[in-house]
Amino acid sequence: MQIQINTDHNIQGREALAGRLTAVVADALGRVAEHITRVEVHLSIESGGRSGQSDKRCVMEARLEGLKPAVVTEQAGTLDQAVIGAAGKLLRVIDHTFGRLRDKNQRGEEIPAPEPELPDEQ
Repeated sequence: MQIQINTDHNIQGREALAGRLTAVVADALGRVAEHITRVEVHLSIESGGRSGQSDKRCVMEARLEGLKPAVVTEQAGTLDQAVIGAAGKLLRVIDHTFGRLRDKNQRGEEIPAPEPELPDEQ
């Protein structure tokens, strides 16, 4: 699983932040990592650098093997809280997606296969 961290121009210390948050994302999504090809994390500060209650925003997108990407958004008071919240949401979305696929497959297995047609005997 590849993790890419993107930040807007209002965020200071991008390299150190990216290293720390990459570890947070990898840890949070570790148990489903084999199904994810890439995770893109987009961080921004909504207030343009001014401090506020929930002005830090994290948009997280996971590219799942053979499926449409899963995208979540979280706003919080700090970037760490926003990333942790988004990672938790993303894990729930991925679990839900794979749960639906398992249910669909199980329903398909319960339906008996049609009998093959035999050629008419002459």
